[in-house]
Amino acid sequence: MNTLKIFSAICLIAFSCANAQKNAIVAHRGAWKKNNLPENSIAALRHAIDLKLPGSEFDVWRTADDSLVINHDAHYNKLLIEETNYADLIKFKLSNGEKIPTLHEYISEGKRNNKHTLLVCEIKPSEISKERGQKTAVAAVETIKKLKADRNTCYISFDYDILKKIRSIDSKTSLQYLEGNKSPKEVKADKINGVDYHYSVFQKHPEWIKEAKDNKIILNAWTVNDATVMDWIIAHKFNYITTNEPELLKERKEIKK
Repeated sequence: MNTLKIFSAICLIAFSCANAQKNAIVAHRGAWKKNNLPENSIAALRHAIDLKLPGSEFDVWRTADDSLVINHDAHYNKLLIEETNYADLIKFKLSNGEKIPTLHEYISEGKRNNKHTLLVCEIKPSEISKERGQKTAVAAVETIKKLKADRNTCYISFDYDILKKIRSIDSKTSLQYLEGNKSPKEVKADKINGVDYHYSVFQKHPEWIKEAKDNKIILNAWTVNDATVMDWIIAHKFNYITTNEPELLKERKEIKK
């Protein structure tokens, strides 16, 4: 079996077992904090993979000239990404000397020597128009498929229509909703696989935890950095926990075994 087939087989297992995972750690914007790496950098992604974390999250925007880049905020170095050309963005380096990564570069690195880490791709809602956000989502899905990384990638977004657009072009990929204003039954009706809400949403609606499990909807919580909250999530056996503190979360999981 060649390397590509091995990679695909591993990824298929990861997806088929998604609902079976319990308290799997997702590094929020990569594993950056402990080593003071830039968020959403190639280095932070590589560290998450080297730690063999079950997931690493990152954020996608589309530039004025249609380049897909990885950054959390709408602005990069005070430039609005959606209104700036890629060549103007890369004039400014990240704190470790990297340039702002393209999606192609990021996913290529995410495939390299990776047998454990799911790539959790957040499509940011466009600040220009709903339609632009959906076009960005389609472009991202197409790029990830071309790189043959679709089986090792799931998609998340605060924009429900972005997720529905992805579902319309891909019937199999895993989708998780971020906003926290829909019940697990509601997302299931729209063929969304998971609810990835701020942990306070689940504390306010604890009935949604059972509802998600009963309906085989993936449970994910963000961004869980406090040990007390980690313990609460661990006790409720979520599928995934998204955190800026993956090392601390590993420790809490060991204590709670």
